[in-house]
Amino acid sequence: MSHNILVIGAGELGTEVLHALVEHPQDTTVAVLLRSNSIASTDPAKQTQIQALQTLGVRLVPGDIVEDSEQKLASIFAGYDTIIGCTGFVSGKGTQMKSTRAVLAAKTARYIPWQFGVDYDAIGRGSAQDVFDEQLDVRDLLRSQQTTRWAIVSTGMFTSFLFAPFFGVVDLDHATVCALGSWENRVTVTTPKDIGRLTAEIVLGSESDELFSNKAIFVGGDTISYGQLAQLVEHVAQKPITRRVLSVADMQVALENDPTNAMLKYQIVFGQGRGVAWDLSETWNHRGIRAKTAEEWAKENLV
Repeated sequence: MSHNILVIGAGELGTEVLHALVEHPQDTTVAVLLRSNSIASTDPAKQTQIQALQTLGVRLVPGDIVEDSEQKLASIFAGYDTIIGCTGFVSGKGTQMKSTRAVLAAKTARYIPWQFGVDYDAIGRGSAQDVFDEQLDVRDLLRSQQTTRWAIVSTGMFTSFLFAPFFGVVDLDHATVCALGSWENRVTVTTPKDIGRLTAEIVLGSESDELFSNKAIFVGGDTISYGQLAQLVEHVAQKPITRRVLSVADMQVALENDPTNAMLKYQIVFGQGRGVAWDLSETWNHRGIRAKTAEEWAKENLV
């Protein structure tokens, strides 16, 4: 059982994971790795965040997975029996491998890397979204050793991301839903709050020991096709929705003309429909931990 946990990062997901760990009935010590300048920031929003974490009882640990050496990170990680990566892709290329090498050098007992998202094994190398290849490098590294036990929590897309205008699927202002690839393509979504709850249960729950079995754990709040999504949006918004399909071929041409467009890279992966959805009946949480559906999220947030 974990008694000393370090979460790397306190962004949208990290904050939810921290709350869920602290609120879990299992007694444990929880810390978060933050940049020194974030901890000491005079920015009111940052100060509010730091005070909220301290009020929770979360210990603040200065560290930077981008700037600090692998050796320095390993010396920090050595004080914890469980490390949970919550930094996302914004930390830049190479940081996920660097963090993982530091975890292994520290001989950390248990590790959940930043792999909250799609099934990178199913998608494979060389996909349109090039940042995914490093996720596979992390998996290869973890599979090559026997000292640190690990678990990957595969959650699908953040639910809010599916409805965000910048993703290009739901545009409520223009009453449009765009299917990526086809109307039959499906996507699995989970809210960050539910991911936090599920991660805390994986780390601290009664099944924790058997769940850290060096493989991916699939969870989900909902799995929905783009056709079902269009019906959902029309029902919740209570107005007619225009439907259109964005083909993979058209997205690939657009990417050739705009090769640094990260959103197009994501759209192509989801348009190809491989490794981005799984049946809820096959998820770990299906047996008893209910998570918010896409429709429930839409009713609370869309209108």
